[in-house]
Amino acid sequence: MPSLLLSLALLAQGSPWWEHYDSSETFLCPNQGRVRVERNDAQASLISGGSRSTYFRERSELAGIRYTNRRTTLILRGDILTLEQLPSRIDCTRTEQV
Repeated sequence: MPSLLLSLALLAQGSPWWEHYDSSETFLCPNQGRVRVERNDAQASLISGGSRSTYFRERSELAGIRYTNRRTTLILRGDILTLEQLPSRIDCTRTEQV
């Protein structure tokens, strides 16, 4: 996960218009910085530093709303975003919701 979170400065740019995300949320990750998650019911985009990663909704009986790609799982539970790339986990706190 260190490569994913090397630089977590929030980008001014958003996701492409055709992805049509319903919400945009900013989170503060301890000792790392800010990330933005733009999402809808089917997919999410994690924007951090100079990169953007796409995740797809994972239907699960586990707590929270889950999006995943090959390496990382995003878990949203209330005001907490967990970035999980086992065995590493980083919990981030919501700072803004649009």
